[in-house]
Amino acid sequence: MQAGSDHKQNGAGPQQQRKPRQRGCRRELFCPAHPEQKLVGNGKKYFLHLLTAEQLKQRGMPDGKARLVINAFPVLVLSNEWLEDLFCAACGASHWCHVVRLDAVQHSVRWAPRELWMQVAHVDPLVANPSVGQYTAQQARRLTRKRSDGKGWFG
Repeated sequence: MQAGSDHKQNGAGPQQQRKPRQRGCRRELFCPAHPEQKLVGNGKKYFLHLLTAEQLKQRGMPDGKARLVINAFPVLVLSNEWLEDLFCAACGASHWCHVVRLDAVQHSVRWAPRELWMQVAHVDPLVANPSVGQYTAQQARRLTRKRSDGKGWFG
């Protein structure tokens, strides 16, 4: 190196420079009733289980392949379809939605029909959890109870 040189040698050539970290795009779920409103998930998610070849045929799989898959796997868990509890700020409530992953970012969202809950293993949202005691269930409903004049007891 020359004494009057302003060039500093740091050991990192152009091919060794660090690239900025790129974060993946976040999934975008929009409310079926309000297409401009994004939905927010709270983590409750149940994947769909298929038990018959007819259910696979409804999703576009040929008849022979559907029967072959069901014979190989008696219960097929779909990784691209699930039921998820999503909150819509425009509706002001959370709803159970049927989500279908189209690609890494794009998803199809619709309200979950009752018959889809039959394809989820061991879950029925209309039936109370039998492991919850009577006192605990009463305390959970405590905030929704009203007085005779229509006002809430608490809060």
